[in-house]
Amino acid sequence: MLTAARWPRLTAAGSLLLALAVSVLLATPATLARADTVRSAQMWVLDAVSAPQAWPVTQGQGATVAVIDSGVNPDVSDLAGSVITGPDLTGVRTPRANPNWGVHGTWMASLIAGHGHDGGSSGIMGVAPRAKVLSIRVVTDRHDPGYAAYERETDSRVQGALAQAISYATRHRVSVISMSLGYGQPSAVVRSALQAALDHGIVVVASSGNSGNSVGAQAAGHAPYSFPADYPGVLGVAAVGRDGTSAGFSSFNLSVQVAAPGVNVPAQGRDGQYWLVSGTSPACALTAGVAALIRARYPHLAPALVVRAITSSTQRRPRGGYDDRVGFGTVDAVAALTAAGQLAGHQRAGPGTATTVHFGGGAAAVPPDPVQPRGVGGLITAILAGLGCLVLAWLTASRLRALRRAGRSRGQHAADSRQPQPAWPGPRVPAAATQREDPQEAPRPAAPPQWPGPRP
Repeated sequence: MLTAARWPRLTAAGSLLLALAVSVLLATPATLARADTVRSAQMWVLDAVSAPQAWPVTQGQGATVAVIDSGVNPDVSDLAGSVITGPDLTGVRTPRANPNWGVHGTWMASLIAGHGHDGGSSGIMGVAPRAKVLSIRVVTDRHDPGYAAYERETDSRVQGALAQAISYATRHRVSVISMSLGYGQPSAVVRSALQAALDHGIVVVASSGNSGNSVGAQAAGHAPYSFPADYPGVLGVAAVGRDGTSAGFSSFNLSVQVAAPGVNVPAQGRDGQYWLVSGTSPACALTAGVAALIRARYPHLAPALVVRAITSSTQRRPRGGYDDRVGFGTVDAVAALTAAGQLAGHQRAGPGTATTVHFGGGAAAVPPDPVQPRGVGGLITAILAGLGCLVLAWLTASRLRALRRAGRSRGQHAADSRQPQPAWPGPRVPAAATQREDPQEAPRPAAPPQWPGPRP
């Protein structure tokens, strides 16, 4: 049984960027009698997303998930051999050996690709335990020695680092990008990098933020939007508790597409110990694991279809099919794999499918052309017929000219005695009356900035 009775509660900043909602709302160190009690405590999380039921089909082998975060310690027991270390783009030089380096990122990686230890029977098991993790460090944890320096960096520098991280993941052909972080405003360079990732077939998942219980969210009727969760093509994830209902801190707005467990979720820290983490961050990581299972099984399925498979197959769907707190419902790995298989079948049946499948019998059912092809004899006949038509037309025209000359000489005086008639009878309308001017549009006031305020 996990307990935190002898430990103080710690607020973890995790991934504070600009107006970021705290990525991990609460992190509680857990004292453990035996390592296998971690697995027992974790089973409700795995069962909530149906991960164990999906593992006979795939465990994520062949898929790589880019964890763009505060860094991942590759040496912890439950991630050993599964981590590829990428660049540090934070602009600070905290050594990886520092105990405050990679705290948040290691938690997230263990939920995605943890494989346990002692033969896999103990410790954290990720949703995709045979997947690989590409760690790209773009943010610092609050207690990182470089945190103060990182906070002083310009917004363009911080957003540029995220864009570089996405581009690095794209160049290294990852299957999924997981971002348990958020910004309070959009960025053109990040948007461009994300589009390139999507164009290269990468599924992108992000947390929707933890501002659900803020005063501003309650007053506005929706939580502040968080980027990258709100960029087009990104799968935004909210958090639910063990009972399946929306967590109070989870941001609610239209960026939310699905939900996953995000309250007291066991995870392994960079110190090798086990923690209970809460926030939309763990919910994002678990959903990224489901996406990794799909990409492992169907590696060529387009990102939009992977998202469709996940959103169309959820459990605990809200009344009406969607709401802005849990999206389309809680992710279900088994159902999502089934839906992905159906979509992959349709995708394969596209350009190369025989016409008999979609067009009522194909070429064999199309009637023959009503006009038969002509041979040489038919071509000569057509030429002669054309010449005959030309001669007949010339004779007819000659006859009409002769008749016109004879009629003109008889009726010329009568025509000259007629009065000229107006071409358009009735009163003439002055030209000015027919013109219509478009009204001048009153100048509009400039719209207020969408994301006011300094960085927190």
